[in-house]
Amino acid sequence: MRPTAARQGTLRELNLGLVLREVLDAAGSHRPPPSRADVAAATGLARATVSALVDRLVAGGLLAELEPTPTLRAGRPAVPLAPAGGTLVALGAEVNVDYLAARALDLTGDVIAETVVPGDHRGSDPAAVLRVLGAVADDVLARSTADAARRVVGTALALPGLVARDAGTLLLAPNLGWREVDVADLLAGSSQAFAAHRPHLANEADLAALAEARAQRPDGPDSFVYVSGEIGIGAALVLDGRVFGGRHGWAGELGHTLVADGRQLEQVAGQDAMLRAAGLDRQAGVAPLADALRHGEPAAHAAVTAAGAALGAALANVVNTVDVPDVVLGGTYARLAEHLAAPVADALRTHVLAAPWAPPTVRVARAGEIPALTGAALAVLDRVVADPADWLPA
Repeated sequence: MRPTAARQGTLRELNLGLVLREVLDAAGSHRPPPSRADVAAATGLARATVSALVDRLVAGGLLAELEPTPTLRAGRPAVPLAPAGGTLVALGAEVNVDYLAARALDLTGDVIAETVVPGDHRGSDPAAVLRVLGAVADDVLARSTADAARRVVGTALALPGLVARDAGTLLLAPNLGWREVDVADLLAGSSQAFAAHRPHLANEADLAALAEARAQRPDGPDSFVYVSGEIGIGAALVLDGRVFGGRHGWAGELGHTLVADGRQLEQVAGQDAMLRAAGLDRQAGVAPLADALRHGEPAAHAAVTAAGAALGAALANVVNTVDVPDVVLGGTYARLAEHLAAPVADALRTHVLAAPWAPPTVRVARAGEIPALTGAALAVLDRVVADPADWLPA
């Protein structure tokens, strides 16, 4: 089929997204806020076109004009542009093995409201857990929209397993003990937030990697392997700032790869495995392990060193396969990075074939606590940025 020219209205909508993305990217990369002229130069659009599009985006509450800044050129001072705060709200939520959580963000990336509810969800009843999550999400959105000027643009849900994204179904979450759960329908029946805004479902490591890709700008790598250690081990591949999910969105199940003795990686390098090897109670979480490491307890150091060596060997297989030598440690691994990074790096240098010419690096995640929540909200906001016309006055 031959390509057809875009209609004028379609072109205008595409250009709206182009202008909005340029301003948001500048803010996310910590560049100076661009003016209309800067946006025109970056996008290749005519200045008059950019000015008209910016006026629409400002009037619709997606962009904000900052105080003018003087320039060396004759004429009026440049007016910097920034994402508008407190107008559009996206909800990110997560079901994990040991907590439920929801976080609302606006276009600036500011957290409007959030709640985290600890709990052990191993072998849990999906309907019961999702009822609690629905109540948490409703509360977070109610607090986020107490100001009537804020509009909810959508929801997304991070899950620790294989997700059929379009169908709203969790296919398998081994650490929860869930299989073929119609998550979207269960949430719609127990939550006003999810009934009004059907959630986009995605793997929690993929969404955490999305948040991490934004957090690594402007000086970090734009391609890396993200690995997050919680009860399980999740991973994601980021290429040129975008998460690569594979054909079905199921890439990155590093924790279920096999190690030398036939066990899965998370059985030797996951959080529970490290706690068990250190002689600590898994129910207490990672804090006691971090304390034991600070106090130089040999069992804790041996447990983390062994886990790091196994993790590094598994990651070396990934690096050898995809040729992305930068590794970012998230979740529990980020909290233990002072002691875990060295054995991971040693294993990468030993097992990555190209290490003499492209030495692998090991970095600590920057995206903050529970990054999958941020990534989930960003996934919703990205859809707004791709088609902002739906959120603007006619």
